[in-house]
Amino acid sequence: MGTFTKVELTGKADGRGVKVAATSSPGTTVHAAGASDTDEVWLYAHNSDTADHTVRIEFGGTTDPDDLIEYTIVSQSTSTGLVLVVPGLLLKNSNTIKAWADAADKIVLFGYVNRISV
Repeated sequence: MGTFTKVELTGKADGRGVKVAATSSPGTTVHAAGASDTDEVWLYAHNSDTADHTVRIEFGGTTDPDDLIEYTIVSQSTSTGLVLVVPGLLLKNSNTIKAWADAADKIVLFGYVNRISV
């Protein structure tokens, strides 16, 4: 039976949000999975701007469309808060999650990982 441990995203210390600075691929590093464990990843996005912005999550690679998750995150003036963008998807084998957006420093990603060790 596996052991579950809740861990922070590796892209930012102390559980803080990861500000998406990149505007093209490869994106800002959000999380790197371990070499032998499986990471169940939960990511939420917040748009701090008054305009809507698109964020692209590169989940384990950069191949379009295989590795890309794309969302338009509505502005803070119409938003109800955090938007779930990665709902517990699995990542392993030292793969990474990166993100980029259509504008720098407007999207912040928050989240956590349930690390599964067997």
